[in-house]
Amino acid sequence: MLKRNLAELSVADGKLYRDAMARYAGHVQLVTTAHAGARRGVAVTAACSVSDSPPTVLVCLNHNNEKNQIFFESGVFALNSLAAHHQPLSHAFSGLENLSMEERFAQGNWETLVTGAPALVDAIATYDCRIVKLVPHATHTIMIGEVAALRLGGHEPALVYMDRSYRTL
Repeated sequence: MLKRNLAELSVADGKLYRDAMARYAGHVQLVTTAHAGARRGVAVTAACSVSDSPPTVLVCLNHNNEKNQIFFESGVFALNSLAAHHQPLSHAFSGLENLSMEERFAQGNWETLVTGAPALVDAIATYDCRIVKLVPHATHTIMIGEVAALRLGGHEPALVYMDRSYRTL
């Protein structure tokens, strides 16, 4: 018989939830935007496809970080899917190194596609999006973006994050 560990989750127990979510493997992506002469980028795993007709993706961002307001004001974002060799870039955009945005962006090669959001030149895929809906929930806002342009990169191993460490797939 399979023995199960059951823990009742209370609202106050965010640590248990975060420990469980650490077991959830996610493709590492950089979500980027530009607005009023400023750029911002954040490493995320909370992103996925919504629909292929029209092509739509979603990204979840912490709206309690006031620096993320630029995403909601710009109305655009690029979702850049990372390859295994992008691990240092992901780490730079995670915020753990306390780098300025200029220092973070200096570690990659960037251009723009249609919306003006920074697109990583050697990403596995870049989804250049216009925000069609913002859905605030708890600490995060779900940005739903309709894909205005798409660029496919090379077939390389994907960078994945699971159990609080990088992996490749």
